[in-house]
Amino acid sequence: MAASLPEKQIGIPGTKLSFSLNPGPFNLKEHVLITIFANAGSNGVYAVSIITIMKVFYHRKIHILAAFLLAHTTQMLGYGWAGIFRRFLVDSPYMWWPTNLVQVSLFRTLHDVEIRPKGGLTRLQFFLMVLTSSFAYYIVPNYLFQSVTALSFVCWIWKDSVTAQQIGSGLSGLGAGSFGIDWGTIAGFLGTPLAVPGFALVNIMAGFFIILYILIPIAYWTNSYEAKRFPLFTSQLFAADGAHYNVSRILNDANFEFDRQGYDGYSRIHLSIFFAYAYGLSFAVLAASITHVALFHGKDLWPRTKASFEDNFGDVHNRLMKRYEAVPQWWFHILLIIVMGLAMLTCEGFGRQLQLPYWGVLLAIALAFIFTLPIGVITATTAQRPQLNVITELIIGYIYPGKPLANVVFKIYGYNSVIQALTFLSDFKLGHYMKIPPRSMFLVQLVGTLVASSVYFGTAWWLLTSVESICNLDLLPVGSPWTCPDDNVFYSASIIWGVVGPKRMFGSLGLYAKMNYFFLIGLFAPVPVWLLSGMFPEKKWIRLIHMPILLGATAGMPPVRAVNYISWGSVGLFFNFVVYKRFKVWWARHNYILSAGLDSGVAFMAILCYFALQNRNINGPSWWGLQLDDHCPLAHCPTAPGIEVEGCPVFH
Repeated sequence: MAASLPEKQIGIPGTKLSFSLNPGPFNLKEHVLITIFANAGSNGVYAVSIITIMKVFYHRKIHILAAFLLAHTTQMLGYGWAGIFRRFLVDSPYMWWPTNLVQVSLFRTLHDVEIRPKGGLTRLQFFLMVLTSSFAYYIVPNYLFQSVTALSFVCWIWKDSVTAQQIGSGLSGLGAGSFGIDWGTIAGFLGTPLAVPGFALVNIMAGFFIILYILIPIAYWTNSYEAKRFPLFTSQLFAADGAHYNVSRILNDANFEFDRQGYDGYSRIHLSIFFAYAYGLSFAVLAASITHVALFHGKDLWPRTKASFEDNFGDVHNRLMKRYEAVPQWWFHILLIIVMGLAMLTCEGFGRQLQLPYWGVLLAIALAFIFTLPIGVITATTAQRPQLNVITELIIGYIYPGKPLANVVFKIYGYNSVIQALTFLSDFKLGHYMKIPPRSMFLVQLVGTLVASSVYFGTAWWLLTSVESICNLDLLPVGSPWTCPDDNVFYSASIIWGVVGPKRMFGSLGLYAKMNYFFLIGLFAPVPVWLLSGMFPEKKWIRLIHMPILLGATAGMPPVRAVNYISWGSVGLFFNFVVYKRFKVWWARHNYILSAGLDSGVAFMAILCYFALQNRNINGPSWWGLQLDDHCPLAHCPTAPGIEVEGCPVFH
């Protein structure tokens, strides 16, 4: 537009005002603002999962306006926390937000004038080359040969062994020896490994191997919690006889609440051993996060708090940003009050379809306020984000049991507002690095969130009402992308915490009461590391042992699978240690650009495939490689004697 539109000023009749159709040269700061606008919708709208399970899994109706307000209020609530904590998590030079470095590097690549070195490439040329290659290749794993997303050779060698397939399956087992030759497998669930600090990668992969190859095998093969009656790795729920749990038998159709008589006459809910320990480890992570921040950052928090109110951060970024007019704090406060009011209207109105009363909304907001700062500190320094979803499910499950929708709505308001706050704070930090006026950032984020929430909601509503058999794995055609892995986990969680409730799962009436010991394990886990780091200050590696990250290494599983972690960790460790050590200049120049190019190529091809092919139910050639599967059919089989499952051998 700058090159083609006329620069002539056009006067407004009757005034001295004028304007030009030419916007002027496209500059770096405009580009950053456009990116922040797009980032407002980059994480999706978590509340769509509530709409999905209501319409698809529970077959309930929801008023379209209630669904619309739910999508928007859950996305906007985080602005309040972002405004309150931005001094601590943005202005502080100690909070550096590692993942922002990828974007900063890409911006510099696209805008800095660079002379191509002899025999080499400029960073822009390198980015375009990676983008083109990634774009061209992604047609293979996304459309033509989806099986390469998870290659499990152990299963191919031992085709008739349940145990071998449990160990080797990258999708339904422990994933030993599995890998994927697909950037979507590597970065699709866990984000780019190239932007994660080396110490965090080591903590994650150490935790992954300890949990997946020591803890889970011991628990399964000692038959803890009757583990052999059920698959080793799944988020599905089971009855005592190994059959899939029939939720309709414990849910009252009239009031959509827990039916105690039906439950007592049927069966308690049983989980796969991995899913059970996933909840236990999430308890540990929550407690460890509080202890870790208190021990390792407690002394600094109060001085930094005082300095933040006195604007005493004297680093170069803060000095330069003071040239701009700051966003008044009351802007955030007013927005927070409005969104809180709309949230309570959403839950109390529309015949209380969402089941959660107003006090539940206020309690969820209080929890979000308490946890935003400690989780923000960990995220801003390690690029890893401890999850708050389980504690919100646990609290409302005890206070207000038997109501599945109340449970998930409470979780969304308590958990998602923290996630949104961290997204906004991360973007504020990006603008901080790139010297963007704060008021411009605020406006762009606000409008971007409203636009993104509307588009996500509209798209989801359209898909849920137009795609036949959406989310139903038994009825979908081979190659269909509408498998809804996240929503299946979300649905199972709504039954565990909402229908049955934590008292009958992890409390005095539950099978998994001992999982509560993980709270104690997590509470004390950072203490030895803290003591050792004080006793041996010269051994700096001790301080890099991060127990919240280590305990939460497998927090994404399920829906994340073993093959995702193995591929992600392998690439991350290779680039952050081998390449960094041997080719440090190349790493500094190209590492983050490589990540951005791979992400961009995958994104463009995914969009093209969807609109050109998958949207028209053209799902690729019919052959075994089209299946989004690692061809380990026995990996999901139980091994307890006498349990009969279709397609599985019966052990005696």
